[in-house]
Amino acid sequence: MGGSSNAASFLKVLVYNFDVLAGPVVSLVYPLYASIKAIETKSPIDDQQWLTYWVLYSMITLFELTFSKLIEWLPFWSYAKLIFTCWLVIPYFSGAAFVYEHYVRPYLVTRQKSVNIWYVPRKKDVFSKQDDILTAAEKYIQENGTEAFEKLIHKERETTSRASSYSFYDDEYRY
Repeated sequence: MGGSSNAASFLKVLVYNFDVLAGPVVSLVYPLYASIKAIETKSPIDDQQWLTYWVLYSMITLFELTFSKLIEWLPFWSYAKLIFTCWLVIPYFSGAAFVYEHYVRPYLVTRQKSVNIWYVPRKKDVFSKQDDILTAAEKYIQENGTEAFEKLIHKERETTSRASSYSFYDDEYRY
């Protein structure tokens, strides 16, 4: 009889600490595994899913760090976070994509007033040819089409004519 009592006690501990045990698996272990798999595939869709997840996970972590004193008074926070994280992570729900498209992206994109950098010079490397603006323009046209390039140039002319628009270039940044 002592064995079944120990098993029941163990199950009780598991149930009471489910959020503590499942949280890291759902929020870190599986997304890390899926992100590594996404890097190895050629599909941009899974890359977008996991990049979006990590952006949202970072935002949740920043929220928790900022409001930790308030959160410790909410006994259901760990369960709510676990359920929300499951919704973000499980591909069937596409929660990360939904939150990003409906909340994060509109907020961020509307605040970035016409900063569109289509050409960032590469860092000069001894073994690669120097990147130039013509090569970058050709690459942009290949990826986005001639019409998109013309719109971009037209938009750049408009923004550079206004004194309120700034663009920053970083020689260390690489595509």
